[in-house]
Amino acid sequence: MDPASRSSNHAGPSPESLLPAFQTVEVDVRDDGRIVYYGQARTDARRLEREVWPQFRERGYEVRFDTVTQSESDPITGVEVGERRRALVAEPRRVGVDGVPWTNIVMLLATVLTTLYAGTIWYYQPVNGPLDLLAGWPFALAVLSVLAIHELGHYALSRYHGVEASLPYFIPVPSFIGTFGAVISMRGRIPDREALFDIGISGPLAGLVATVCVAVIGLHLDPIRVPEYVLENEGMIQLELGYPPLLELLAWATGGQLTYEDPGLVASPVIFGAWVGLFVTFLNLIPVGQLDGGHVVRSLLGERAETVGSFVPAALFGLAAYLTVFADVSYNAPVLWGFWGLISLFLAYVGPVTPVFDEPLDPKRKAIGVLTLLLGGLCFTPVPIELVGA
Repeated sequence: MDPASRSSNHAGPSPESLLPAFQTVEVDVRDDGRIVYYGQARTDARRLEREVWPQFRERGYEVRFDTVTQSESDPITGVEVGERRRALVAEPRRVGVDGVPWTNIVMLLATVLTTLYAGTIWYYQPVNGPLDLLAGWPFALAVLSVLAIHELGHYALSRYHGVEASLPYFIPVPSFIGTFGAVISMRGRIPDREALFDIGISGPLAGLVATVCVAVIGLHLDPIRVPEYVLENEGMIQLELGYPPLLELLAWATGGQLTYEDPGLVASPVIFGAWVGLFVTFLNLIPVGQLDGGHVVRSLLGERAETVGSFVPAALFGLAAYLTVFADVSYNAPVLWGFWGLISLFLAYVGPVTPVFDEPLDPKRKAIGVLTLLLGGLCFTPVPIELVGA
């Protein structure tokens, strides 16, 4: 059968150019722009991908070796009959943003509202109408700036390395923080360890710089006066923050205060915005699966990163158990780390991203990676939030 018997009008590589790694027997050009090369691999899947991937990428396609169901109508009965065949599936790459990203915009606006509402909580401002939400704008701006810069760091480096990525999706949640953070969606393969490293580390580093700036600003702002009704209500549950070492170091360096002897004074909510940034940075740098820390460690250690990732769930479960048994803390910290233990268990099961080309990093990137992971450790505190009065 002529390898191009189904269709020869496509922008993908010619069947002949895929030899000797892949023997094409048929090419099918789909209406959605995909090109399916049915045939037989002449080498293992990893090597096949490395052999053919550059040709497809050069022509604007992402490619994967997969099992595809090819459906045809039976000439007698007219019934669709499916046949499972091995094939190279090429999909058009779309690195930029197509049209107006309405979903991103709507989720951002919703998160602006929920973080404004959270800000009114930290400023002890009642909300009797929509305009009252504006009282929380310093907190909302602090949190959204940190999250946005973190995700835009990923987005910028994804674009730089030609990896398809979406704009950030902010996740609105009516709570004392106002959001569950923001994410970007990456599609397509990561070319090499350098790209994986750059994309993984850009978010935490960019977010950390933004967080330090927010923290310094917050440490120079006046404290907030706690209303009398809060101080007089002994049964009211309040949140007490556990400050990570990096924030305490910044307070020492700037001469700012995180706590006050006067129970009627609390630090500016902008500092809490910085606390959110540091907490998010630590969580993202946990070295497991497809978290930012997982990307960094996979870039540094190669396939040995899976061994590191396998210890993470045990460490988080162990921390939760220690706090439950030996520490005099409320239930929320053990529950938090137990929850993240479950998340890390799933992430370890899924495993890290495997780049197409797996050559080691250069010494400069290795040093930056180790330094970033150490900075992530300075963002950790075993009891992030304590429920006082619970």
